[in-house]
Order: sequence, then C-alpha cells, then structure tokens
Amino acid sequence: MSDESTNRIPEAQSVHSGDRKVIVYIATSLDGYIAKPDGDFSFLFAVEKEGEDYGYADFVKTVDTAIVGRKTYDKIISMGYGFPHHDKESYIITRISRPSVGSVNFYTGSLKELVLNLKSKAGKHIFVDGGAEIVNELLKDNLIDEFYISVIPVLLGDGISLFKGGRPEIELQLINSTHFDKGLVQMHYIRVDK
Repeated sequence: MSDESTNRIPEAQSVHSGDRKVIVYIATSLDGYIAKPDGDFSFLFAVEKEGEDYGYADFVKTVDTAIVGRKTYDKIISMGYGFPHHDKESYIITRISRPSVGSVNFYTGSLKELVLNLKSKAGKHIFVDGGAEIVNELLKDNLIDEFYISVIPVLLGDGISLFKGGRPEIELQLINSTHFDKGLVQMHYIRVDK
C-alpha cells in the first residue's frame, strides 16, 4: 500500500530565473545500480503495477527541461519506446555533434555552463533523467538541488553505479520517504546549502 498523502508533488508554475532547481528522478537497485553491466534496466519492471506510476506524472508537471546522457537516450530509443521528453526542451549530452530534432538538442559543450545558463532563465524545474555519468558530473560541481531516488527491492551484484567516487561531500536532508505495495521505497532529498 502506498502512502498517498506523502507522495504528492506540488505542481510547479514557471519560476523566476535563479529559482529553477535541477532534480534527479531515478531508480536504483538496493545495492546502488541503475542498470546491469550491459545497460539492461529490466529489473525496474519487477515493481510495475497497473495504475501506479510512483508519482512520476505529478513530477513531470513540475519540469519543462530535461537533461539526458547520450547512452541513456540511445538505450531508450533502441527499446522502441520513443523519447519520453519530446514535449520538453531537452538536451542530450554527447561528444558527437548531431542536428537537433524538434525540441531535442544534442549538446557537446560544457555541462556546467549549460546548467548554469538554464538556471538563469525563468521556467519550470530541470529534470536530470540519467545516466550515471551525467549525475556524477553534476555532483562534482554541486549542481543538483534535489533527488527522488526509488529503490527497487533487488540486489544486482554488479552494474552501472548511480554514484561514483571523485566528488565532494554533499549534505542532504530527507524530505519524504514513501513505501509502496511492490516493495519500492521512494526517497526525496534536498541539498543542504551551508
């Protein structure tokens, strides 16, 4: 059973420049992997339940921009789902230049400069939808404001770690924790600025 009262995400209206937040919304195994070594993330399907989206629909109403790593983008496209953020201003972080497709931009510049530029503009919040390389690059520059981390009840043993070493210590505050029927636990953290 989910605790619906703690799983509500307030709908964001456009916020002033400088008030936009960079938010990671991601799932991981209990041992901290977002995918198996080959990029397979089918373990996420173990918690699928008809009518339950774990707050995702409410969350995406609060964002108008998405940042996605090229490997994650390619994996999603290869699975035949189509790109889920085609309705948002999206940046695929890549080393190889490609032409934009609608609102999807293939970005080869500095990730830090991109994020600082986006935060300086008015708009809703900025969704970091993976992968681990992008998350860890942003952590090195302390550019992530909030985390929604859903923990799937499985130990993968090996894979692509959500968090890697070589980054500064960042203090977080737990805002909310919700347990769901299928064993998923979702935690919402905000960065504590000192």
